[in-house]
Amino acid sequence: MRLSEIEKKARSLGIKDTWKFSKKDLVKAIQRKEGNFDCFGTARGNCTQMVCCWRTDCVK
Repeated sequence: MRLSEIEKKARSLGIKDTWKFSKKDLVKAIQRKEGNFDCFGTARGNCTQMVCCWRTDCVK
């Protein structure tokens, strides 16, 4: 997902000043806001979250 799309999603969830975040930190903030684990970028190819919308970007 492109950074502009991630920023738009973050703003829709009430996350302000999205320009201050790296992509990884912004996705983690979104995950927390949605009530999920903030695990983006930590699985290193061993992710068990099969329905996560960040999966394709995360396991690269």
